[in-house]
Amino acid sequence: MIEMKVAGIALDAATRIPIVLLKDATGRRALPIWITQDMAKAILTALENQRSPRPLTHDLMVNLLDAWDMTLERIVIHALQDNTFYAILTIRQGEVKKEIDARPSDAIALALRTDCSIWVLEEVVADASIPVDRDADEAERQAFRQFLANLRPEDFTESGGRGEADEASSA
Repeated sequence: MIEMKVAGIALDAATRIPIVLLKDATGRRALPIWITQDMAKAILTALENQRSPRPLTHDLMVNLLDAWDMTLERIVIHALQDNTFYAILTIRQGEVKKEIDARPSDAIALALRTDCSIWVLEEVVADASIPVDRDADEAERQAFRQFLANLRPEDFTESGGRGEADEASSA
C-alpha cells in the first residue's frame, strides 16, 4: 500500500466535474478521483479547517465516532472497477476493529477531519495514477538502463566475480 495525501481539488477541464487529487509522499504520482460538487465542498471545508455553525454530514459522523469512543484508524482505497473507486474505513472501538465499505470521497472527507492516514493499494495507483514529475521519471529510467548496460554475468554469482583463490584467501 502507498500512503497518499490530499493535494487539493481541481476541475476537469473538459467536463468541469470536480476531482480530488491524491499525491504520494515523493510527489511523483497523483491519483485523480472524480467526485460530486457536494463532496468537493466537504473536502475543501476540511482542507481549509472551516467550521459550520451546525454539524454537516461528515462532522456528524466524526461526532458519532467520538461519542462512541471509536477511532478512524485509516482509510484504504482498494479497488478500481468500471471507473469506480472503492474504499474501506478501518474503525476501532477498544479491542474491536471493523472495516466498513465507503465511497472514497466520503472516506477522504472523514480522514481529513480525523487526521487519519489515506492509503491506496499499489494496483490502484498503477492503474489510475498520472505521472507528476516526468523529468524525474525519465531520469530514473535512464539510470536503470545504464545499470542494465553495465551488468556483467559475474555480477550474478555469489562471490561477486571473485575467483576461488580470492575466496580461499579471504576466509
